[in-house]
Formats: sequence, structure tokens, C-alpha cells
Amino acid sequence: MSRWVLGEFRSPERMVEAARALRASGFLRLDAHTPYPVEDVDAVLGVSGSRLPLLALIAGVGGAAGAYVVQWFTQAVDWPLNVGGRPLHSGPAFIPITFESAVLAAAGAIFLGVIVACGLPRVTHPFFDLEAFRSASIDGFWLAVAVDGSEGVDAVEGALRQLGAAVVLAVEGRR
Repeated sequence: MSRWVLGEFRSPERMVEAARALRASGFLRLDAHTPYPVEDVDAVLGVSGSRLPLLALIAGVGGAAGAYVVQWFTQAVDWPLNVGGRPLHSGPAFIPITFESAVLAAAGAIFLGVIVACGLPRVTHPFFDLEAFRSASIDGFWLAVAVDGSEGVDAVEGALRQLGAAVVLAVEGRR
């Protein structure tokens, strides 16, 4: 079972300030739920850059290399056919399929990478059962702190109230 303490803030600035204060106090497992992207929240929460561009590059280069090798093998080795006096290994003829295969492989890798990174498919989360949490998609700025043990819940609840949270809720459930 996982435990979280949620705090709702009325403005994004107060939420970012609270996240800074909580990180300075030693709470490192934080998450923010906001109706729109908030500037500085990624830096405050310690979110690192995405590795999707590297995944796309590797998949794109792999897809291009694979397509080129398949075309070369079929045209020059497996089924050599001299058409119009051109050489059996004609690189310029392979460019369109090579490029399209690179784009297809990169797009597929990004699609699967996003699904894996987001933990999908995930239909439900314990936060979604809270009536008050519905404001996270409208006008509420929620800060979630993962805690271990019941003694941590009291400390985080007190810290969130002291930092100006309008609503403080403790949630327990499967992650």
C-alpha cells in the first residue's frame, strides 16, 4: 500500500513555494497536479529531462539501417536484376524507403516510450476517488507527497497546512 498526503493551493505560485519548502525540509517524493503547465514546477520537483529524443534517434537510425540493409540484400544479393544498366547496389534508389522507415521506427518508439513512461494503461488511481481532487483539472493546484508510515502522514499534513494549503487530504491505496 502506498500513502500520500495531498494539499490544494489556490495559486500556482503558492504551490511552487510550498514544493520548494517541502523539498528543503527533506520531503523528496513530490508530485504536482495542475489544470495547466506551471512554470518552474519541474525544476522544483526535480524532474529530469526526457530520454525520448535519444530513444527516437536510436530507433530512427536503426529503422533506416534496417531498411537500407533489406533493400541492398534483396536488390544486390538475393535477387540481382540488372534494369537499364544501373548498378545492382544503387544507393539513391534506396533513399525514400530508408527515410520513411526511419520516421516510422522513430514515431513507433516514441509512441511506445510515452506509454511506458506514463505507466499506461492505467484506468484508475486512488486520487480519482476523492471528490475534492476534481478541481485539479479545473482550477486547483495540488501537491502530492508520498509518505512512509502513519507518523509521516501527520508531519506532512502539518507542513502543508503551515504552508497555506486550503485542503489537506491523506490517501491510501495501490499505486
